[in-house]
Amino acid sequence: MDAQLDDKTLEDTLAESLADLVPDAKTVSEDEFVEVVGGALEAVGGTLLFKMCVQNEGEGQHVAAACVGDGGNRQFLLLTLPTGGGALKVETVSRSTNPVAGIAAAYAGLMDAFQAAA
Repeated sequence: MDAQLDDKTLEDTLAESLADLVPDAKTVSEDEFVEVVGGALEAVGGTLLFKMCVQNEGEGQHVAAACVGDGGNRQFLLLTLPTGGGALKVETVSRSTNPVAGIAAAYAGLMDAFQAAA
């Protein structure tokens, strides 16, 4: 796999691999969300950075930040899924308007610093 996919290709690839995994029209638990995201990231060699449940525009949603690649080729992804069920949305952080997107790269930088210090 090309180490540096363009943002749109990366989003589309993940969205396709997720289409079959997401349960339709039912409440999604955090465990189910983690399972779906974990499977998707495994398919593209990605790493889960963190997950949280947030309110966005009055709707509860599960949000996961992840990265694909390493070093200077690292790309950050945001995966969101409404807690009430629905479509899983995959976005690169650079294209996302979600407020959580800004945290992803900063979090990864923090983890890099911790690993360097360890």
